[in-house]
Amino acid sequence: MPGLAASHLQNLRRRDFVAGDALINGRWVAGDQRDVVVDPATGEEIADVARCSASDMGLAIGAADQSFAAWRGLLPARRGAILRSWASLMLDHSEELAVLVTSEQGKPLKEARQEIAYGAGFLDWFAAEGERAYGETIPGHKPESLLQVRMQPVGVAAAITPWNFPVAMITRKAGAALAAGCPVIVKPAPETPLSALAVARLAEEAGIPRGVFQVVVGRPLELSTPLLRDTRIRALSFTGSTDVGRLLLEGAADTIKKVSLELGGHAPFLIFDDVHIEKAVQGAMAAKFATSGQDCLAANRIYVQKGIHASFVEAFAGAMARLKVGHGLEAATDIGPMTRLSVADKCRAQIADAVNKGARIVCGAHQGNGPGSNFITPTLLGDVTEDMLIAREETFGPVAAVLPFESEEEVVARANANEMGLAGYIYTDNLRRALRLSEQIECGMLGINTASFTGPPIPFGGWKQSGLGREGSRHGLAEYMELKYVCFGDLAA
Repeated sequence: MPGLAASHLQNLRRRDFVAGDALINGRWVAGDQRDVVVDPATGEEIADVARCSASDMGLAIGAADQSFAAWRGLLPARRGAILRSWASLMLDHSEELAVLVTSEQGKPLKEARQEIAYGAGFLDWFAAEGERAYGETIPGHKPESLLQVRMQPVGVAAAITPWNFPVAMITRKAGAALAAGCPVIVKPAPETPLSALAVARLAEEAGIPRGVFQVVVGRPLELSTPLLRDTRIRALSFTGSTDVGRLLLEGAADTIKKVSLELGGHAPFLIFDDVHIEKAVQGAMAAKFATSGQDCLAANRIYVQKGIHASFVEAFAGAMARLKVGHGLEAATDIGPMTRLSVADKCRAQIADAVNKGARIVCGAHQGNGPGSNFITPTLLGDVTEDMLIAREETFGPVAAVLPFESEEEVVARANANEMGLAGYIYTDNLRRALRLSEQIECGMLGINTASFTGPPIPFGGWKQSGLGREGSRHGLAEYMELKYVCFGDLAA
């Protein structure tokens, strides 16, 4: 008898969403070999997908290159209309897409639904933004001359996307590239190919021409190598770990590609004793446990000023204890499985390391956290110190570390003493402090008294080893465009 995920997939209105074939040059390719997709909550096999080869990727690159001239030649408004149609189809099929995301990624269904709406929003945003890729006219520095700067599409773009947001990270990258006039090849994470392939079917139905949007699935190393080596790939966007990002950046150097990287996070969450504890708890819960903690924006180091430290820990533990752990397709679930066993094992290792070094388990910990399980009970660690792994490395799971601090100067120094700089959070009711710290915290994105700040209009990205470039906003469009300076001389003739 099929499990929960398999039975939901069998009942999808769009059975082609689980066909598992790659989209290459307008053809659905089954491949000579297939890879298995599993439900991370149970380990059950729920589908199989094509295992594409390096030669398949070569065909995709060739098709994208051939499609470039016609796609860039379309009026921006026409490209925008196609993107809006794609977004509309995603919303029309949002429930089926959400079931796919939860079945292969594990996040609660209510969060998967939010991801589909979030992902469609990027297509709508870039549909309009592509019509605003303005150049500029420069006052001449030479007699009888006219100086222009134009924005032009860079060429074929490759997007290597992660498993924690398997739909939204595709549309955030592809929406910008397509709006700019660039064909896109997507290489999704092997854990979550079904979501990517379903979105590709809707892209085809929206009218994106053959070769302009392709999804090639298979083993990461085999498929990423031709993307790095081929000079026809002019832009590469990757979301994932810093370690893999370094390798891709090094590999792209030989062909001098335009590279944008959204890498690891290790977000500090600063709570000062002038803020209401309930507000801080609500913010910390939202910042820590979205996507079951598997979020690069997740609060990883929760610094609490000593005046309210004990009260915060008690209230935070109470809120965490109410979280329901279970299969993402069960309505009451707040925390689903970790998508990868290695992520769950890292959570267990960080808990063990912290306890061995003197941390206190306030709640959660080892209930259901045994080896071999993808489930991690939300765990709160108190008395955490900076020498513990959880204070130095990203967790990417539902384990929260609380660290006390005394002064503003002290906590800023501790928050910045890390090579990650993606996001940060500050909770204070002191406006002057908020303004000071918004300048001092070293990160690309900062939430003041809020845990919700992402979306299509904002430039998403980090400092230091958390990445290069930005996604979303007009800055995200620029990642797929080149500046061209043109000087018209001798205008008096």
